[in-house]
Amino acid sequence: MASRNGVVFEDFFPTMVEKLGTEGFMKELCNGFHLLMDKEKGVITFESLKRNAALLGLQGMGDEEIMCMIKEGDLDGDEALNEMEFCTVMFRLSPDLMKASRGMLEDIAASDY
Repeated sequence: MASRNGVVFEDFFPTMVEKLGTEGFMKELCNGFHLLMDKEKGVITFESLKRNAALLGLQGMGDEEIMCMIKEGDLDGDEALNEMEFCTVMFRLSPDLMKASRGMLEDIAASDY
C-alpha cells in the first residue's frame, strides 16, 4: 500500500490480471475509462474526473491533484486522457504490472484491443 499526498493506493491490478486474465483485465480497464470519461467528448477531462472522483473513493481530491492525474497520462498535450493514455497511465501506476507487462502487452497486441 502506497501513500502519496494523503491518498492511499493499494495495487490490486496483479490480482485482477491473475483472476480475470489479460483480456478480462483490459475490458475492466476500458470499463473504468468509460466510467470516468466525459460522454460528449469521449475522453477523461479535468471536469469529468473531478465529477467522478468519488466513484474511485477519491472524493477528497483537490483541483491540483486532479490536474496532476490528467497531466501524468496526457501524452498528446490536449489536457485530457483518451482510452490509450488512460490504460498506459494505469499500467505505469502499478509497479508489479510494469514488471510483468512484457508478456501482457504481447497478449494484448494479439487480441482485439
